[in-house]
Amino acid sequence: MNDSGQGAGSAAGSKRKDARRNRQTLLDAAAAVFVTSGVEAPVRDIAAKADVGMGTIYRHFPTRADLVIAVYRHQVDACAEAGPALLATSPTPHAALGRWIDLFVDFLVTKHGLAAALQTDNADFETLHAYFLDRLLPVCTQLLDAAAASGEIRSDLNAYQLMRGVGNLCIGADSDPRYDARRLVELLVAGLRQPG
Repeated sequence: MNDSGQGAGSAAGSKRKDARRNRQTLLDAAAAVFVTSGVEAPVRDIAAKADVGMGTIYRHFPTRADLVIAVYRHQVDACAEAGPALLATSPTPHAALGRWIDLFVDFLVTKHGLAAALQTDNADFETLHAYFLDRLLPVCTQLLDAAAASGEIRSDLNAYQLMRGVGNLCIGADSDPRYDARRLVELLVAGLRQPG
């Protein structure tokens, strides 16, 4: 009796794990398609990239807005989770901050209309913007504090101001091939260094 109950629980756990993996695969595929084709890309392109049927996508994300919101959250989560890992594995806190800012820039310049598509529904956009700030401000603050504590950067920096500045430097990067937002952000991060 114990064995059958354990087997059923194990099968259910395996199905949940498969469902989470399928969802991750769909989100990764959708993000990649959105980068190259924008958020209005056909669902069949996303299904092909994920190597699943279109029904699988609609089962997880009944509407395009559901998919766009999930991709946005997925990318925010990936950026948030990267911060502590970079701090633990980088040679210095300033190096971790620089690498994290690179990921943040990737998120900002490659989201190709995610925020614009969501601004049509102001309530959803406001909720996502709050999620974005709630997840990323603490990570940026942790990285700034660590770099300041190590004496690598000035200690009078604020995560919101830095993220806003980076965001402003990224505006238009996807529409003007002559504009190199990454280079300007690199200069900004280098300028955070403590004079001396």
